[in-house]
Amino acid sequence: MAVEHSSPSSLRPSRRQFFCDEVGRRQFVCGGGAGILSVILATLLAGSKPARAEAVTGSAPELDRIAVRIVTDSYQFAVAPSRKLPNLDIQHFGWGLSDKPPGRTLVSEFGLAMQVESRRGNETRNILVDFGFTPEALRNNTGLLGIDPAAIDALVLSHGHQDHFGGLVGFLQAHSGKLKRKLPLFVGGEGCFCARQWTAPPVRGNFGVIDRKALEEADVVVTSTERPALVADHGLTTGQISQRSFEKVLSPSAMTIGFDRGVGCYPERLSEAERSAAIVPDQFQHEIATAFNLKGRGLIVLTSCSHRGVVNAIKQVQAASGVEKIHAVIGGFHLAPYPEDYVRETVKALQEIDPTYVVPLHCTGEPFYEIARAAMPAKVLRAYTGTRLVFEA
Repeated sequence: MAVEHSSPSSLRPSRRQFFCDEVGRRQFVCGGGAGILSVILATLLAGSKPARAEAVTGSAPELDRIAVRIVTDSYQFAVAPSRKLPNLDIQHFGWGLSDKPPGRTLVSEFGLAMQVESRRGNETRNILVDFGFTPEALRNNTGLLGIDPAAIDALVLSHGHQDHFGGLVGFLQAHSGKLKRKLPLFVGGEGCFCARQWTAPPVRGNFGVIDRKALEEADVVVTSTERPALVADHGLTTGQISQRSFEKVLSPSAMTIGFDRGVGCYPERLSEAERSAAIVPDQFQHEIATAFNLKGRGLIVLTSCSHRGVVNAIKQVQAASGVEKIHAVIGGFHLAPYPEDYVRETVKALQEIDPTYVVPLHCTGEPFYEIARAAMPAKVLRAYTGTRLVFEA
């Protein structure tokens, strides 16, 4: 029997019915302050609090080689020619062909998943950053791309949207027994686990929730990185992204605050502003980006979705890493919903930052690509589902 939150004013807290894509129909207890029963619930159903990530001290580790694979994105172009640029090899996947007629090929969907293989001397690390919208796409694509689940050293989830976490649990279950024990899953805070509704156009409705019990069963260690932290000794997360620039958060979703039967978020682990109501418009305080420091070249930043702003994410990682130079910015910049003037301001800010390469993906939108390509023709690159970007020091 599920234990409910209680408060001095009432032993019968309000409940909201919620359909969850992965875990079936759930009832979420929504409310504010932490009580004794909620602490008991946390202990019984979700184990101890998330592990604390190892903080970044000094400059970010210098790496000799960084290969970023776009595992899942919105678009695939099978006949795009691969090419070489200075210190960068762009490898497009093409078709999943063999000596037999093709049985399957890469799946593209509105979501994002990336794999990073980094090298420092004789050390190699493999990290998955985000997991796309569906487990079917993630399993299919990692298989075709030859990504060995047993070689994965860490998982990173940028934020709690279905198009970034949707493939996670199914991937873990499909590879049960193959993954490393106590595999860390880096998250930017408790907000990752709140159930969500999509509240923006074009379609409103349930936007999923992570099954925390399934993570426990998969022997995954949820690792909290509200502040900058090392990932598998090679990469680092930004920690929660501050609002340092002109960029403003649009809120296309709302969080349902509460925990019940293995899913949801604990109000006592959220900020006072977030737990002030049962349903809260998303401000993405838990969003994180991921970065890697390429020796002699600068930072390669994986922004994932940039709800807090791509410029804000870059500024955050510069401060966290002690490295000013940006070699590449890769990921979703979440500019599709914004007016053209805002997009142009973002392009101007990126020109001032002066990265060597800009690789827009996922939710960035075509207006950004067109404006940025005109402003920075040598810097803006196309990548698709299956593309591998190999950066050499």
